[in-house]
Amino acid sequence: MLDLELMSILLPALAAGILVLSTHIVLGKQVLKRGIIFIDLAIAQVAALGAIVAHMDHRLEDIPFSNVWMPALFALAGAGFIAWLSKRMAGELEAMIGCFYVLSAVAAMLLLANDPHGAELLKQLMSGQILWVSWSQLVLPTVVYAAVLAVIFLRPQILNGAGFYLLFALVITLSVELVGVYLVFSTLILPALALNKYQGKNGLFYAYLVGLTGYLLGLVLSATLDLPSGAAIVATLAISALVFRLGLSKIAAVRQVAN
Repeated sequence: MLDLELMSILLPALAAGILVLSTHIVLGKQVLKRGIIFIDLAIAQVAALGAIVAHMDHRLEDIPFSNVWMPALFALAGAGFIAWLSKRMAGELEAMIGCFYVLSAVAAMLLLANDPHGAELLKQLMSGQILWVSWSQLVLPTVVYAAVLAVIFLRPQILNGAGFYLLFALVITLSVELVGVYLVFSTLILPALALNKYQGKNGLFYAYLVGLTGYLLGLVLSATLDLPSGAAIVATLAISALVFRLGLSKIAAVRQVAN
């Protein structure tokens, strides 16, 4: 049974997951459409690199909200670089983004090589600490995500241009802080993959349902079985995506035969 103390941990964590899903479902669909799967890993890793740089320099670390604006600067610079590459190396863009991700990851490891707390910080940035998210941490992401969704709703064509990279960088920066790099990637790609071949109605609703199911099951498993929260949610997201993809494909096949 889930007691009140456990619920006080799970509810803000679930709220964080819903917030991340709110924007990542839409952006993940665009990532698949553009065929730039590694962009989320690359931008998330660059944002994490910004957090590490702020951590390494105590002068920066003491500046208010350096854990937000420093990763944001790195993410925006990374997104700008990828946008520049998309116009000049379109045929090799995915390979270049992959290289960009690897170099960012290596830079993070080198910066933290002699830091006694480096391994713990790196683990936190990669796997996240979603179970320990507080309600106060959700205020800024809520405001930014709402603004991003409003922009997408009012000007959907922005997703087809360079503005996509700006929105992507802003969202990813806050998401890495909330849930870590692995969950950022999984939340963007797995629900989008689950519905990638689906041609019926309510595709966006089903994509959100895939994500919500994965987060809810992952959080419950993590809390009750004392499993790493990020890893548990990634696993349940993958299972949820697979079940929905197979289930929707089966339903579509049955309807096609019936018609």
